[in-house]
Amino acid sequence: MITKEQALTIYNLIKENPKIIIHRHDRPDGDALGAQIGLKEAILANFPTHDVKIVGDINKRYFWMGEMDNVNDDEYENALVFVLDSGALKLISDERFSTGKLLVKLDHHIPQDSYGDYKIEDTSYESCCGLIGDIIYLSGMNLTDEGANALFTGMVTDSGRFRYTSTTSNTYKVASHLMNYNIKTDYIYNNLYVEKLENVKLKATLITKFKVTKKGVAYLINTKEEIKEYGLGIFDISRGMVNIMAGIENIPVWANFSEDTDGSIYVELRSSGINVNKVAVAHGGGGHVQASGCTVKSFDEVYQIINELDDLID
Repeated sequence: MITKEQALTIYNLIKENPKIIIHRHDRPDGDALGAQIGLKEAILANFPTHDVKIVGDINKRYFWMGEMDNVNDDEYENALVFVLDSGALKLISDERFSTGKLLVKLDHHIPQDSYGDYKIEDTSYESCCGLIGDIIYLSGMNLTDEGANALFTGMVTDSGRFRYTSTTSNTYKVASHLMNYNIKTDYIYNNLYVEKLENVKLKATLITKFKVTKKGVAYLINTKEEIKEYGLGIFDISRGMVNIMAGIENIPVWANFSEDTDGSIYVELRSSGINVNKVAVAHGGGGHVQASGCTVKSFDEVYQIINELDDLID
């Protein structure tokens, strides 16, 4: 866990830099967006005259959390730039992140690339939102209700509703601090977990479709033609459907492979304890021990990954 000294270093960097731009990884999930919005709200709550912008691509799945800002190239001059929730340089949304005055990396993934003039890389946190929440707590910064809701959302999604093994006593400490604000738990959970009827029916279809190797690796392959027929975005199919294979006896590893319109294939790897991250890293991705991902270019590589997952079980 981070120290108070580290949290105060971040606080002082924010205090000394009135122009701040916040990035995160592309194809954002609840944690990436929550960290981004939460940090912005915390900065403005303490330094209301600061100019703070958040940038990156959009994920319609999380439109209810907040919107990105429009940032011109010249705004990066003399700006403090944060990159959140991204262990690898190639995953950062909007390549302008490197054009500011000072770059700060805050992340909880297993590091792949070393970047940033100052960085905190701490894999003990269940989420980047938990890390940001701890920085706010330890530095004594104020927060807004909107920021607290965003951070709480990220903690919920990346901890699997506080069920994953990454959840620690510190997770609950940070969540407890956020609960001092007006957290709209019903609103958050309804947006995250209440599903449309057609999505539930699709899950039932996919459950009958996934396969299991002799060694216990469950996998689901979705071609671009099938995804078009499903009528959902690729993010909803790739990350949204991977855990239909979770919690099944004698299946310690499961994977979802979803083909995009350009032929690239999104890979989501999960396990109940086995380190799948090294397979993701070997194919240009990364993440966590039990939850990682990458993007590959062919179905030949997909079957290679399945074989490597089998080898992990050995």
